[in-house]
Amino acid sequence: DGVAMVKFLRWLKAAVSTGNETEISIDKKLYEFRAGQPHFNGISFDTIAGYKAHGAIVHYEATPETDIPLKPEGMLLLDSGAQYLDGTTDITRTIVLGALTKEEKTDYTLVLKGFIQLSMAQFPHGTCGTQLDALARLPMWKAGINYLHGTGHGVGCFLNVHEGPHQFRMNHMPALLVPGMTVTNEPGIYKTGRHGVRTENTMLIVPSQETEFGTYYKFEPLTLCPIDKEAILTDMLSDEEITWFNQYLSLIHI
Repeated sequence: DGVAMVKFLRWLKAAVSTGNETEISIDKKLYEFRAGQPHFNGISFDTIAGYKAHGAIVHYEATPETDIPLKPEGMLLLDSGAQYLDGTTDITRTIVLGALTKEEKTDYTLVLKGFIQLSMAQFPHGTCGTQLDALARLPMWKAGINYLHGTGHGVGCFLNVHEGPHQFRMNHMPALLVPGMTVTNEPGIYKTGRHGVRTENTMLIVPSQETEFGTYYKFEPLTLCPIDKEAILTDMLSDEEITWFNQYLSLIHI
């Protein structure tokens, strides 16, 4: 799935400059790239391809009535996934298509900070998703911003793209996080009529360490796909966050 996404991203930036692509047409093109992968068995949910203000509609789905052309400016929020015989995918990337405002860059970087903070988490046995949810939200909370959906959910293996019982949510979710579970990491910012930002990976919970204080776990990325660097305000990132970002890109040789 990562290969299909990389091929799509490489195609997209050049294609948008022609002025012939819309939200619906790029959805169809992404389907073509995925269909070319081994074991492909259809999409795992209806693609969310929200350009500019449509990105602020959390569960937007383009229709012939709402479909708009993409231009070499602003951002595209693309939330998509596929079913393969050996797994199910769920990935969101916010893609820079051209010039951005300072507000757009700031929001993009706040989302990235929350995404990285949750990705780096290490936690003891007995932890549930509610206890970690705030890690993704804290950079946004400090800026007086919040989002009203959960931060993550389980993903089945050639099964449900939303699979319980564990989740990252503000409300209490008692299911413990244990090795072998998959879970998404998808914080976002949505500003009605302006723009939306979300970055999402699917992660695997794995053992981390044993200490005198017990057993600890961490997250390993299952999603391997570039995260757009053009919108990042690097002075907003800590050295630790920059190190994590560079190490993640090194996994996909970017």
